[in-house]
Parts: sequence; structure tokens; C-alpha cells
Amino acid sequence: MGNGANWWQAGAWRSVQPVFDALAERADVTFAVASPDGQRHAYGPGTPAFTIVFRAESALLAILARGHIGMLESYFDQNIDVEGDLGAAFAAAMSAGLDVQARSLNAIENQVHEWRYSNATHAQAKENARMHYGLPAAFYQCWLDEPLMMYTCGYWPEGTRTLEEAQRNKIDHVIRKIRLGSGDRFVDIGCGFGGFMFRAHDKTGAHGVGVNNTTEQVEWLRSQIERRSLGHALTVREADFREVDGPYDKVVSIGVLEHAGRDQLREVVRAHAEFLKPGGIGMLHFIGHVGRYETELFIRKHVFPGGWIPALADVIVEMEQAGLEVLDIENLRRHYARTLDAWTERFEARWSHIEALDPARFDERFRRIWRSYLVGCAEMFRSPAGYTHLFQVLFSKGNATATSYPMSRAHVYQR
Repeated sequence: MGNGANWWQAGAWRSVQPVFDALAERADVTFAVASPDGQRHAYGPGTPAFTIVFRAESALLAILARGHIGMLESYFDQNIDVEGDLGAAFAAAMSAGLDVQARSLNAIENQVHEWRYSNATHAQAKENARMHYGLPAAFYQCWLDEPLMMYTCGYWPEGTRTLEEAQRNKIDHVIRKIRLGSGDRFVDIGCGFGGFMFRAHDKTGAHGVGVNNTTEQVEWLRSQIERRSLGHALTVREADFREVDGPYDKVVSIGVLEHAGRDQLREVVRAHAEFLKPGGIGMLHFIGHVGRYETELFIRKHVFPGGWIPALADVIVEMEQAGLEVLDIENLRRHYARTLDAWTERFEARWSHIEALDPARFDERFRRIWRSYLVGCAEMFRSPAGYTHLFQVLFSKGNATATSYPMSRAHVYQR
């Protein structure tokens, strides 16, 4: 029996070995692999940047059947460990194209997942959002910026030193882009923990309404508005992003469009247009693809159910058909890599505090999934060959005129 098991293991290892041979050939990094029988296989000269350690034979079969998804899920289940630099491991895997292995099987699961978690109904969209954003505010407080708790890409112009500064920069950057002023009434679609609303009111005196379909965040934000005695200026609605009130002078949408879903892109973009009064100015800040690509199964299955990353070109077409004029597009891809680096550093440093909040919920599997999400996305945005970017699209409802919006970008950079 033991000889048979050893024979199977040796055969499985020989079948998986080409994956790591390809990784060594295509990725410019030294690494090592420890097979289930304890043997160590070195790839490249010098000290390995990372070592992949197989703890169970089942991980070999998972990789054979499902490629990078099998490897990731084996890591989540502690059947694989990664010792050393996890970021280097993700960067190497991306450069070697490991995410295209076992494409057919993963594509089928991706399609089933998209059908199962479609945001077509408001109820499912709410359930999807709560699975991620409904985690306790105390969890996010452990590793987001203080006190704004912005869970979106920061803005890191030269000289920016901290996450807090980067998030303030981002908000101020958007405020200047949309020309938000004291007489304006704005809507923050997908307002999160209200960081934009609080700083925008503090900086300009403008009055704002947040729209959020995550009950936990809405309740927390209402308590913060009351605590700060800002009920006269700021309110929050618990509603789907497609439930329009208004119209408003200005529209801000930061990190919402990724949650629309493939079939709801037109509907959600049109809702953004309907929130805005004629001649008004708005901002769409979202993760988008350059070209049409499927959204990664790992992200959909383990992090953002119902999420879908649209192509920039498709978003612009929908905006034009909704009567919106695109005034400016800025790509903040590199800024998101730095933001994710900062989140990862804090997440790692404060893991013991996170775990103590609820050890049953924040267990080792949760930690590994979120480490993979934060580190993997940082490497995705850092990749010189990546097609996933972060866009800020400035728009007006109807064509802007010389009096409705400045003729240059000079005002955006006047701090």
C-alpha cells in the first residue's frame, strides 16, 4: 500500500513539475518547491525569493485539475504553504501566465458563478455587497486610513508619505475635478464609510447624500453623522445604486461600477446619469480593463461575489448613450498598487487585532484569502503587462460649455 501511494505521488509530482519548469523559464526569479515527499527542488541560482511547500498530496491533483485556482484554494486550505515573499510568488505566476492553466474548467465555474450571483435583482445585489462590505467596521478600522476609512485607491503624487495623506489627496483631487462648492448638493453613490462625504463637506461646505445598499455600513455611517452633529448637511440612504432620487448638482461614484455586473452595466450607468441635473458634473472612479476580458474567478468566488470588471471602452459607450459627455480620463493604476501595499502592510501587522475581533470568522483561511486578495491585486496593478487599471472618468450631463467647466486642467492641480 505504501509503495502504491509513493508511486502515485511520484507520478502526480512528475505531472505537476512542468508547471514549475514553465514558471522558472518565464519568470525572472529564483524560487524553490518542496514536494509532498519532502524533497526540495530549486529553480534558479542563489537564495529563493519564495518556496512553495506542499503539505498534502491532494494539492497536486488540485493543480492538475484546476491550475492556479487549484493552487490558490490549496493554499487557503493549508495544503500548500508559501514561505518567503508572497508578492514575488504572485508576480512570477502572473508573468508566467499560470492563470490561464485549466482555463476550460475554471471558465465553466466562472460562468456558473456569474449566473448564480447576478446583480439583476436588488435583493441579490444587496446580498453580494453585504458578504464583503458587511464585515464589521472594526475589521476595516484595523487597516484602512484613519479617520476617513476610504476603501478605494488613494492618490500618491510625488512626496506623499502615508496612506492617510494619499486618501486625503484622492478626495481633494476629486473635489477639484468636479468643482464642488459650498452651494452644491452632491450624491456619493456607494458611499462606504462616508470618508468622501465628511471631508467634502469639511472642505467646501457642500451638502451631500450617500447611497449604500450595505445595511451594516449605513447604520455605522448614520451613527457617525449623528455623533458629529452633521445631520443638517449629510444624510445616507439605504438603497440600490439604481434607485435614483435627485437630481443633484454633482455626482461622485468611487468604486461602484465594478459591482454592477456584466448585464447591469447599462442600467447602472444610466442611473448615474439620472442622478445628475442637466449641465451637472460627475466622476466615475472604477477598476476597468483595457480590452474585454473575463473577471478572475478567484476574486468573484472568494472576495467580491457578483463583481465584474468592465472594459473602459464599453463604459464610455454606455456613458455616451446615457447623454453624458466624457471630459477627462485619468489612469491611476500605479496608485492602486501603492494603496494595496499600504493596506497589506497594515493587515499583516494588525492581524492579531483582527483575529481577536471574532476568532471564528477571522480564522486562518480568512487570513490567507485576504492576503492573496491584497497582495495579488497589488502585483496585478504593478504588472507592466497587466490589462487591469484604475480609471477616473470625469463627465458632464450634456455637452459642457466654456462657462460650465474650465477650458484646461489647471484647476485640478491648484492645491
